[in-house]
Amino acid sequence: MYAATTIRSRIGSLEPKTAIVLGSGLGTLAERVSDPVRIPYGDLDGFPGSGVSGHAAELVAGVMGACPVIMLSGRAHYYEHGDASAMRAPLETLRALGVEKLFLTNAAGSLHPEMPAGSVMQITDHINFSGSNPLFGETSDRRFVGLTSAYDADMRAAMDAAAQQCGHFLHRGVYMWFSGPSFETPAEIRMARTIGADAVGMSTVPEVILARFLGMRVAAASVITNLAAGMSGDELSHQETKDMAPIGGARLADILFKTVQTLV
Repeated sequence: MYAATTIRSRIGSLEPKTAIVLGSGLGTLAERVSDPVRIPYGDLDGFPGSGVSGHAAELVAGVMGACPVIMLSGRAHYYEHGDASAMRAPLETLRALGVEKLFLTNAAGSLHPEMPAGSVMQITDHINFSGSNPLFGETSDRRFVGLTSAYDADMRAAMDAAAQQCGHFLHRGVYMWFSGPSFETPAEIRMARTIGADAVGMSTVPEVILARFLGMRVAAASVITNLAAGMSGDELSHQETKDMAPIGGARLADILFKTVQTLV
C-alpha cells in the first residue's frame, strides 16, 4: 500500500500499535506527542482532504508518554461525499502499519440534561440510523462483521481507570449516527431517546465498522458540545460545536493520554 510505504519511510523504526482519530476539540492531544512526525494527508494516497472547518488534515506519529502512537488529525464524513467508506483507505493504512488498537473521538449532542456541554461520554454501543454502511459493495464473506462487542471491554476499562486517575467524570452511553450535515429535528431527538440513544452525531460509526472488519480493537468517546435539538430552545450551529468542543476535548485528551500509557 503506497500510503503505508510513505509513512514507514518517514517514521523510521517507530512501530505504533495504537492509533487515535482526533475529532473536534482534540487537536491539542497531538501537541503531547514527543518528537512528532507530521505528514499532510495530501502526501498520502487515499487520505481525505480537510472538508470541515475546525478539522486539520494531517497524520502525526511519535511517542506519547512511553507509547508509540499514530494520530489522524481530521476525518472524512459521510455527508461530505455520500460515501460511508470514505475512511477505509486511512484505516487500511493503519492496519498495514501494524496498528491493533484504535481510539475514535467525536463531537456529539447530548440527549440528557445531566450530560451537558463540556462532558465526555464513553461510547458503549451505537445505533446506525443513517441507512448506510461502509461495507456496501464488499464481496467477501468478511463483510458480515459481528458487532456484538464492537467496543472493546479492556480498552473501555482502561479509559475508565484513566478518567478516575485524572479526576474527570466519564459518562457512558449509546451513540446514534445520523448522516448529517443538517442537524436533527426535535422529533428525531425524541425518537432517538425513545429507542435508547444517549448522544447523537455525524461520524465514528462507519469507522467502527471498518476497524472491526480490518481486525482492530476499538474504543470511542464523544465530547459533548450541546444539548440536542428541542432540548434547550436554541437553534444548533456548527459554530457552537467549534466553540464548545475544546472544553470537553481537554478532558478527553487527559483521559486518552493516561489510557495509552497502559497499552505499551
